Amino acid sequence: MRNVTTRIHVGHDGVLKLEIPTEMRETDLDVVIIYQPIAGMPAQADAHGWTPGFFERTAGRWQGESLSRESQGEYEQRDDLR
Repeated sequence: MRNVTTRIHVGHDGVLKLEIPTEMRETDLDVVIIYQPIAGMPAQADAHGWTPGFFERTAGRWQGESLSRESQGEYEQRDDLR
């Protein structure tokens, strides 16, 4: 028995289309599907994968100590590749 977890979008027609490649071929399988909506997640993302309002909800929200970048040390000198 193998467990597979995936996230799928159900279209406006309400039909769930599930395609999961397996090593099984020409055989019968028992398949159990448990589904639940993703709470609080907008259905659409932009072309870059960001959900609408992401930056408005997160930009400037840090409330802890001021962030600072520690010293990075000396830069390693490398041989020229030419």
